[in-house]
Formats: sequence, C-alpha cells, structure tokens
Amino acid sequence: MEEITWNDFEKVELRAGTILEVFDFPEARKPAYKVKVDFGELGIRMSSAQITAHYTKEELVGKQIVGVVNFPNKQIGKFMSEFLVTGFADENGDIVLTALNGKVPNGSKLC
Repeated sequence: MEEITWNDFEKVELRAGTILEVFDFPEARKPAYKVKVDFGELGIRMSSAQITAHYTKEELVGKQIVGVVNFPNKQIGKFMSEFLVTGFADENGDIVLTALNGKVPNGSKLC
C-alpha cells in the first residue's frame, strides 16, 4: 500500500448527499441503479451504482451516502455519471454503501 500525505487526502472531495430518486439501469453491464443525489450547495447529481444486491430502490430514497464529487464525469453507455458512489465489497463482492450514522447537511465534506 502506498502512503499518501494529508494534502493528497484533502484533494478528494468526499461529500454527504441524500438520495432523492432511484431508477433502474437495464443498459448497465452489471446490475445497477441510477441514483439522483442532493449534495446541497454542490447541486443535484446523478450516478450509477452497482448496489442492487443489498438495496431496493424504495429503501434507498432518503438515505444519506458518501460520494466523491471531484472526479471527472464518466460516460457509462448512454448515461453520464457525475460522481462516484462509495462503498465496500462484502464477502461476495457485492457493494455495501458508505452511509452516515447520523444526519449532516448535504454537501458536508468528510473530515
């Protein structure tokens, strides 16, 4: 594992956002949803997330998650992803979201 400096870490914009809407993404190669997330002053952004194994669309709405908002947009088929949804792989390789234990303002930066 390569060590990084505090300055390196500070460059990554890990922000809290609330999921507003979740859509099916049948065109994705691996099972995924499209999520619409409110990042407060940073605006509302869309992303693709391979989180279908652990979450239904209904239970995701209103959940606060952590996203990386300063990567360049990424084209996924005909869809443009505007941030990276963060999570951890479980023992089967399925993604478990990085979520907050309490409520914070949308757009809050991880510190």
